Amino acid sequence: MKRRRFIQKTALSTGAIAMSGGLSYATEKARMPKHNFHLKYAPHLGMFKNHAGEDPIDQLHFMADQGFRAFEDNEMRNRSTTLQERIAKTMQDLKMQMGVFVAHKIYWKEPNLASGDLAKRTEFLNDIKSAIEVAKRVNAKWMTVVPGHVDLRKSMGFQTANVIESLKQASALLEPHNISMVLEPLNFRDHPGLFLTRSPQAYEICKAVGSPSCKILFDIYHQQIQEGNLIPNMEAAWSEIAYIQIGDNPGRKEPTTGEINYKNVFKWIHDKKFDGILGMEHGNANPDKKGELMVIDAYKQVDTF
Repeated sequence: MKRRRFIQKTALSTGAIAMSGGLSYATEKARMPKHNFHLKYAPHLGMFKNHAGEDPIDQLHFMADQGFRAFEDNEMRNRSTTLQERIAKTMQDLKMQMGVFVAHKIYWKEPNLASGDLAKRTEFLNDIKSAIEVAKRVNAKWMTVVPGHVDLRKSMGFQTANVIESLKQASALLEPHNISMVLEPLNFRDHPGLFLTRSPQAYEICKAVGSPSCKILFDIYHQQIQEGNLIPNMEAAWSEIAYIQIGDNPGRKEPTTGEINYKNVFKWIHDKKFDGILGMEHGNANPDKKGELMVIDAYKQVDTF
């Protein structure tokens, strides 16, 4: 018998089931009514494991029970086909939407797409082909692409042209499936030496590629560090932004733990009538069940508009 059904059945007959943290999930669920969030915030696996346990399916149920309507998983490409199918079926049943997963091998220390190396380009395109099958399996419309490290032996103009050519070829693979790769600029502090760092750079590249399958992933945490000026920069790049990720700074934890006024940022996004996903790509500021409840409460606080 599956763990979730066991808990529900036993709770009916005994009144409550003691879990490792004390109260049963069935009891705690009654005390945590489902919230109606204005935006599609997407937790990831592990964020609520102290409440839901290690099973990804139970974690998805917990997310849905709290009112979250989306889910993202950077590691989806590396999970077994069986688990991918189970996750997809569960999300369908729960009416949850799949967010991004990382589409390819990321080169953190050496150049790949910026270099123009044809073998590296072929590797990237093959990864995109494989990622398309994963996306179809889990009903994903977006996949994350990071162009990798700079090539210190080439001028930025040549590197940019090399990246654009690789992305044009990848877009030709993605377009027939109505799937978009979203380019993620990353900050210099956490990821020094990467080619793509700023939203105007990502915007320029997307305009040059000129495909609905090549858009921007605007990670608010990274861009607060890299360039600040969040709302004006999002406004300027808005036509190319297809996906957003969240994390406060410093610390890369949930909203309300750092310097970013997420209530204002989310209100601006909501006023733009954004119907996409906002990935909760951050850690929990506090441990255990208490920390998990604080994450949920933080999103309730900043989602009031």
